[in-house]
Amino acid sequence: MKNFKEISAAKDEKILIVAHRGVGTGNIPCNSIPAFEAALLSGADVIECDIVKSTDGKLFVFHIGTEDSRLGYINRKKLTEYSSDEIKALRLVNQDHATTQFGISPLEEVLEYLKGRCYINLDRAWDYFPETVALVREHKMEEQIIIKSAPKIEILKAVEEVAPDFIYMPIINNEDKCSEIIESMNINYWGAELLFKDLDAPTAQPEYLDMMHKKGRMLWGNSIIYNYKAQLAAGYSDDTSLTVSPEAGWGKLADMGFDIIQTDWPALVYNYLNESGKIYKKK
Repeated sequence: MKNFKEISAAKDEKILIVAHRGVGTGNIPCNSIPAFEAALLSGADVIECDIVKSTDGKLFVFHIGTEDSRLGYINRKKLTEYSSDEIKALRLVNQDHATTQFGISPLEEVLEYLKGRCYINLDRAWDYFPETVALVREHKMEEQIIIKSAPKIEILKAVEEVAPDFIYMPIINNEDKCSEIIESMNINYWGAELLFKDLDAPTAQPEYLDMMHKKGRMLWGNSIIYNYKAQLAAGYSDDTSLTVSPEAGWGKLADMGFDIIQTDWPALVYNYLNESGKIYKKK
């Protein structure tokens, strides 16, 4: 299994694979430590996870708004309305909505578990930047953390204030109106997640991608599907890769020059990219 030093050293040569919320299937819930372990065993280089805060200020790994599907109750409160003790008493459900033995992990436990093993994308951290950044610094894991967000000016100012040394990637939807602003700020502008519903989008143009690469930016392509009616990468998705062919989905993102591919199927992406040779980035 790879470790963080190996992944970081190879990032300029090989495409990085992001496991969306780990690998949650069977009795293993997503956004759980077992799901993160499964992702690493599947060849993931980056673990994406979501952050929430309890009423008494403790950070946990959970995607707010998925309470019904992840905790098995109808019309329950949002997790942010629970104390840390109440959250620790909850149990996640599996894909058949049966209660599992797995609870909701405190962020500090997840950080310690993944220390030195991979990059970590702390999603939805923008609501809790001071607390999140402080916890990361306490664990001395600054180099492993990737922060992504919509490039709203208030979020950019927060990044500049508390995490100027952290890897930052704006989520750019269709057209880049933020790079010039970010470049003028004290922010570690490492790369960007590019969303494009079709290939006519400015963020999908070869000239734009080449310009970003010449600036040393890492480009993140998103093949996951939240809703099939809302494509994040012009249909070059997990669904297309599995129902048509990997070449028609993940292969297209690799051909476009994306340095990072986010997926719900990291083992399949890893196998395809390795067997096709496309894991080695285009020069």
